[in-house]
Amino acid sequence: MDQTRCLLAKSRQGDLQARSELVDMNLPLVHSIARRFIDRGLEYDDLLQIGSLGLLKAINDFDLNYEVRFSTYAVPKIMGEIKQHLRRTSRLTVSRSTKRLASDALHAKDTLAQTLGRNPTISEIATQLGVETEEVVYAFDAVSPVYSLQTQVDPEDAGAPEYQDLVASSGSHESLMLKQALESLAPDERRIILLRYFAEKSQTEVARELGISQAQISRQEARIIRQLRHEL
Repeated sequence: MDQTRCLLAKSRQGDLQARSELVDMNLPLVHSIARRFIDRGLEYDDLLQIGSLGLLKAINDFDLNYEVRFSTYAVPKIMGEIKQHLRRTSRLTVSRSTKRLASDALHAKDTLAQTLGRNPTISEIATQLGVETEEVVYAFDAVSPVYSLQTQVDPEDAGAPEYQDLVASSGSHESLMLKQALESLAPDERRIILLRYFAEKSQTEVARELGISQAQISRQEARIIRQLRHEL
């Protein structure tokens, strides 16, 4: 058992020193994530406090049976905590044009599903509407509801898994869905996601490997994630 898992096991048994060591070990991760949200209306110290709360939740909720690194599990917890706070405190509203595009896209999706006999891809919806793929992805993302990681996938099923369980699940139906969604990406898009979230490389490292700028990786990653979210 590696050091992190050993500390997690001790923390689970009530060892406060182990818990404190886990927090100290992962504070650089909180700092790294918090820096992504600078200039979003919160002071950096506030971002750190909110991110640290997400880290504590990750420590409390992590299951040692998960076959993933703790950092892989902690990242969406920390980021989710910050994003939820920003959404709760944000005064921003979705523009009418974006709402209208989302409505048109949903209508096109239903129409194409009947015609094709399957759920259409984002590209097919965009072609039907005569707009760019990125516009459709953004519109869907802008009007989509915000889910906590503790929200059940199916609220009507008491035994349904929570979204946080899907983050670390392996060999499940959800993993198959993710695999299919990844296969729908273009090869270069799929490579970015695999390098970032499976090989756990930084945007700078991926940019260096692909021979493009970090800013390009950041923009492409955000667009691809929005597309995957819709496909799933």
